[in-house]
Amino acid sequence: MEYVSYPDNFFGLVDPLSNYESSKAVILQVPYEKTTTFMRGTKNGPKAILKSSVEVQPYDEEMEKNICEAGICTLKPLKAGEEPEEMMENICNKIKKLAHDSKFPVIVGGEHSITPACIKAFSDKYDNLSVLQIDAHTDLADEWDGTKYSHACALRRCFEITRKIIPVGIRSTTMEEVEFAAQNGIKIFWAKDVYDNDEWHDDAIARLSDDVYITIDLDGFDPSIMPSVGTPEPGGMQYYPTLRFLKKVFNKRNVIGFDVVELCPNEKEASSDFTAAKLIYKLIGYKFFKGL
Repeated sequence: MEYVSYPDNFFGLVDPLSNYESSKAVILQVPYEKTTTFMRGTKNGPKAILKSSVEVQPYDEEMEKNICEAGICTLKPLKAGEEPEEMMENICNKIKKLAHDSKFPVIVGGEHSITPACIKAFSDKYDNLSVLQIDAHTDLADEWDGTKYSHACALRRCFEITRKIIPVGIRSTTMEEVEFAAQNGIKIFWAKDVYDNDEWHDDAIARLSDDVYITIDLDGFDPSIMPSVGTPEPGGMQYYPTLRFLKKVFNKRNVIGFDVVELCPNEKEASSDFTAAKLIYKLIGYKFFKGL
């Protein structure tokens, strides 16, 4: 498996903390952008996150660990292909290989349309898979701008693979998508209800199966802390409350992988890139240093 070496990999790690054989986590870069509808540039997300990651300090004050000791390998950017079907197949095959090798995949996009390919790959291994979605939008449209593979359709395509979808932080959608969710037993955790309390955590986690895939559209966060996204929406989630929730998910469920998508880098605003990199680092820590 071809991977990126120091100093150009995630976190700027040297061997043996970054080779494929010994690393527990593997960063899969998918700079795919085909259907973005507002701000373009998500294809540059993986590169921006890798660049900022080298500025993140290795010691995590919460876990009192150097998270990178788990080993984090960075694969070379995946050439997903231009056509949606080709993109789906290439991503799916790559993740199947990572799962077969007992690696923990961390997929860095790119636009949200890559997520169904990830779910398809894992569904072959996990019979009762659920998807936790952090997002400003439901992404449950059956079709958008003439295609079923739009980023606005990402969770609708996931729903066709597993019916266990738990969307959190939602604050922008359509009546049709709300009705679809209601008709199919999808409980929407609206941003207006979750932003200032933790009372919803147990309800959300109870709806997850034992094996969980997490998809994080960075516009799920409030633009005050994550302005550089493709479709920013006011009223979003904050950093520490979101981490408290995600830590509980990792402790109570078997998280099999996650993606971080929809960063739209702005050369005049680097905080979003850095926050995304640190978020990825934290979640790897939650996976391999549970309970700390």
